[in-house]
Amino acid sequence: MSDPYENTPERTFAALPPASGRGFAQSWWGQAWLKALEDATLDLQQLKAGRRLARAGAVGAVSVRPGRITAVVQDRDRTAHRADVLLQELSEEQWDRFLGMAVERAGHIAALLDREMPPHLVEDAAAAGVELLPGLGDLEAECGCDAWDHCGHTAALCYQVARLLDQDPFVLLLLRGRGERELLDALQVRSLPPAVGTPAVRQETREGVDAAEAYAAGDILPPLPEAPAVPAEPGLPPSLDTEAAPAPGVDPAALRFLAAQAAREAHRMLVDALGAGHEERDVEADLTPAQDAVRLASGGPGASVAARLAEGSGRDRESLTLAVRAWEYGGVPGLDVLEAERVVGAETLARARAALESAWEEGERPVLRAAGNRWTVVGGRTQLRLGPDGRWWPYRKERGRWTPAGPPSRDPATALALAAGQE
Repeated sequence: MSDPYENTPERTFAALPPASGRGFAQSWWGQAWLKALEDATLDLQQLKAGRRLARAGAVGAVSVRPGRITAVVQDRDRTAHRADVLLQELSEEQWDRFLGMAVERAGHIAALLDREMPPHLVEDAAAAGVELLPGLGDLEAECGCDAWDHCGHTAALCYQVARLLDQDPFVLLLLRGRGERELLDALQVRSLPPAVGTPAVRQETREGVDAAEAYAAGDILPPLPEAPAVPAEPGLPPSLDTEAAPAPGVDPAALRFLAAQAAREAHRMLVDALGAGHEERDVEADLTPAQDAVRLASGGPGASVAARLAEGSGRDRESLTLAVRAWEYGGVPGLDVLEAERVVGAETLARARAALESAWEEGERPVLRAAGNRWTVVGGRTQLRLGPDGRWWPYRKERGRWTPAGPPSRDPATALALAAGQE
C-alpha cells in the first residue's frame, strides 16, 4: 500500500489475496458501495462472474485517483482486460461545504483517522448538500472487453474496492477528489484563527467584545468551578467473568491484577493533581523492568502473578518479598539501599561518623562495625545503612536475612530504634 501522506492525486494498492470464505465488505460503508453496484447492474450473471473473479484473486493492483479506479482483471483463461470504474468528483463548492461541516465537528475527522466512517458523518455531509457514498447509477463502467454496462471485470474491481474501503475510507474521499494529506491540510488551514486586522476579525469586534477588554475586565468572567471531590478509594475495574474462554496466552488473573493496579495509579495521580495528598512522594519514572516488577508486586498480587513477577525481576519469591518491603518504605531509593552495597568516600565517611558520634549520649552509643555503607551493631541483630542522600535506613536480621525495618531517617539513633522495634 502506498503512503497515504504522499502529496499525490493517486494511490496504488497491491493485489489482495483471494477472498474465499468471506464477504467482500464488512463495514457499512463498504456494503453501501456494493449496493450502488448491485442495484444498478442489469445483468446479474455479470455480478456473479465478478464475484468469482474477485474471490479467485484475479484483480491486479488497484489504482485510485480522483474520479476513477483502474485495475487489470484476468479471465479464467488468463486473458487480461483493463477495467475502470468512474465516480463523479465533488465540485469545489461541495468540498467547501464539506470542509466547513467537518471543521465544526472534530469527531468526524477523528473517526476518519481511525479508519472509520460513522453514519452521522455521511448524514451531516448530505445535510450540507454533499453525497459521499455513490447512489444508484453513480458507478460508471469502462472495460477493455467492450461491454456497454458493468461486466464481470468491472464488477470484480468494485468488489475488490469494497475490501479497500473497509481498510481505509479515505479511498472514497480520494475518489471524490481529495487525497488524505490534501484534505487534512485544508482542514488545518480552516481551523487556524484569522489574522488580527482581517475583515472577519473587525466584523466580530463590532458585534461582540474586544478580546483585550474582556481579559482586563476579569470580574465579568464566571469563576472557575470547584475542584471535584477526590474518591476515597480507587475505582473497581470491570469484571472479566464471562462464559468465553480466554485467548491463548492471556492470563485472566494477571489481567485483573493489572487493571486494579491501573485504577490504583490513576487514583494516586488524581490525588496528587488536586493537591489532596498527605505527604510528598518520589516520582516513580523511568523504572527498570526489575524495579517495575517490584512496584507491581507491592499491590498484593495472587500467588501465580507474584511468581511471574519474581521470575521477571530476576529474584526468588523470598527476595521479591524483601524488595517489596524496601519499596513500600522508600520506593526506588529504598530498593537501591537493599540491593547495593557501596564504598563510602572519605568525605561522606567523615560526615557519617560525626552523625553517629552525636546521635547518642556518652555511654549509650552502641558498638558498630562498618562495612561499606552498612553499620552493624556488634553482637546484635540490627543494622544501619547509609543512603546516597545521607538518610539512614533501619534493618533487622530475620530468618538469617537482613530485612528493611522502617522508613529512613536523618537521625541514625531514630533509625536504629526502628530497627530494634522500639518505635
